[in-house]
Amino acid sequence: MVFAGGSCRGAGDGDGLKLDPCRFAVRVVRGRWFMLFSSFLIMAAAGATYIFSIYSKDIKASLGYDQSTLNTLSFFKDLGANVGVVSGLINEVTPPWVVLAMGAGMNLFGYLMIYLAITGRTAPPHVWLMCLYICVGANSQTFANTGALVTCVKNFPESRGIVLGLLKGFVGLSGAIMTQLYYAIYGDDSKSLVLLIAWLPAAISVVFVHTIRIMKVETQGKTPKPFFCFLYISIALATYLLIAIVIEKKVTFSHSEFGISAAVVMLLLLLPLAVVVKEEFRIFRQTKQDLQNPQPLAITVEKPSPPEPLPLPESKQSPTTATAGTKHKNPVVSCVGDMFRPPDRGEDYSILQALVSIDMIILFFATICGVGGTLTAIDNMGQIGESLGYPKRSIATFVSLISIWNYAGRVASGFASEIFLTKYKFPRPLMLTAVLLLSCVGHLLIAFGVSNSLYLASVVIGFCFGAQWPLLFAIISEIFGLKYYSTLYNFGGVASPIGSYILNVRVAGYLYDREALKQNNGVRRPNGTDLTCIGVECYKLSFIIITAVTVLGALVSLVLVWRTKDFYKGDIYAKFREQMAAAEIDVAAGNFSLDRIDGEEEATQKKKNATSQDEEDEVVVNGNVSAASHMLSSMRTECSHLRYFCGHHPFLEVNHMKGNLTLHHLPASVIQRRTNQSPVDDAQENPAMTLPCAGSRPVSV
Repeated sequence: MVFAGGSCRGAGDGDGLKLDPCRFAVRVVRGRWFMLFSSFLIMAAAGATYIFSIYSKDIKASLGYDQSTLNTLSFFKDLGANVGVVSGLINEVTPPWVVLAMGAGMNLFGYLMIYLAITGRTAPPHVWLMCLYICVGANSQTFANTGALVTCVKNFPESRGIVLGLLKGFVGLSGAIMTQLYYAIYGDDSKSLVLLIAWLPAAISVVFVHTIRIMKVETQGKTPKPFFCFLYISIALATYLLIAIVIEKKVTFSHSEFGISAAVVMLLLLLPLAVVVKEEFRIFRQTKQDLQNPQPLAITVEKPSPPEPLPLPESKQSPTTATAGTKHKNPVVSCVGDMFRPPDRGEDYSILQALVSIDMIILFFATICGVGGTLTAIDNMGQIGESLGYPKRSIATFVSLISIWNYAGRVASGFASEIFLTKYKFPRPLMLTAVLLLSCVGHLLIAFGVSNSLYLASVVIGFCFGAQWPLLFAIISEIFGLKYYSTLYNFGGVASPIGSYILNVRVAGYLYDREALKQNNGVRRPNGTDLTCIGVECYKLSFIIITAVTVLGALVSLVLVWRTKDFYKGDIYAKFREQMAAAEIDVAAGNFSLDRIDGEEEATQKKKNATSQDEEDEVVVNGNVSAASHMLSSMRTECSHLRYFCGHHPFLEVNHMKGNLTLHHLPASVIQRRTNQSPVDDAQENPAMTLPCAGSRPVSV
């Protein structure tokens, strides 16, 4: 039998849903697509750590630091930018706006104190204090990532690879974006760049802080078209930035010309807002059509499962049972036992279960090998170009190529892995293995110093560095669940400074200095001056070792591919579709109010329902009238049980008129007077039929 829902008062009478501009604007701002757009802007300003080289010379000159001290400062910058476990733990117990607000405050404090120090507005701080300032300022990047990126993944669980690729892509472009804005606002004053880094990301986070929130998961089916629109816009932005950087290296721009260039960048950054408005208008029209032509509601009849036996009182338990219960309640034993008994892959792991998981250990080791190697190449690209005899202009081109292809790798791996996974069940860990092997090509080009090969090496290294991050974070979310994703996401990022320290400081740095000493006949330069090495041998052994370590990481990642092959062959998004189906059943069961209805209208509607006790809403029942009449006529005295479970207002009375059955939704006071029975008594006397109700167990009526 099928119940066909009738009209819903106040929502669907012909033109009941009219496009009010003010209410539509509120709908857009409160929608999940605007939330994604806000995250784009936050991410586009969250890459201040990538332009440290522009203002590092001001820190060195203003405070009288030598190169060793500046490198120490750079290490604390990287440490703060990648260790975000604190922000993850805070996000577990607070809403995203708290994390974003804290990040904005940290960003403003850290970089503003650095700006005051290098401009002489405060007394020169101690080195440890400068390290603290830059670590706090850089750590704000992890708060922005946790507050915005993690929230977007939870709101779009079926497109997490695409979401991660887009957001991480904007982080990759943020350095180039900030540089264009800095030239337009402050000209060539690199000290003022630190001031821009201090206030702009903080201001963007504060403006959009309340739009970033966890929202109800919605059905999306195939990859929604807005994602592809966002992709095309971001590609246009990256292409423009690349062209602008190349032209600026060859032509001297005036301040007004930099302003025009920055205006184009801002236009491309705001262009996704048009996609958001268009998508929300499409959803509005679809909602209006659904309310005017509601889908039929199906009723399923099934036998209720027998009730579970009640636990014995403590006084009646045997001594053996009581002892076992006492042991089971020991929190330390229970915690340790649960830590080594993880759930199935794809379910929600606890933090400890994930950290001691073999899958996490394998993934973490592979990331140390892969990210550590590519990050070493990126950090040393200037010295690599110098040692191989490239001019300074070419070295600047290498940095720009790395930035743009870093973006390309992030977006490509996010979209490609999602498409391959959905269509061909191609596991993400196997794609991570392929990226690691591809990066070995760039490492070998650097190691052997092939003529003019550094251009291609920059492209390969930048692409592979960017591609690893969306894959890493998507794999963590898929294997270990989303419940504690904010903490596990930031734990995955810890692999970056570990790999950088081992391969950059202990391997590349040590071997570079050793070769430089050989070229200088063992004579050390005075403190505060550079020790320069020229020739292929400067980095040859370093990058052969890095290549070997990366191959080892790729082989280890194949173990993860083998362990998760059955998991990725299945439907890893099934549970999210079940949640969406439950929400759709809730709508079909009679809850015809819009999810995003204006709060004032909702309050008025509730008040109207409470005061008008004799007013009735009608739902027409079509189908086999005789069978329906036999089943539904017995519901007059049992309908209060439906309210007891569902929490709606569906007290029913059945009338047979003109070949149809009409169900009247009656107020609670009326049905109580007519039945004079409690909900529990009804359930015990009439357990014959169940009616599915979203959000609760089947209802016995």
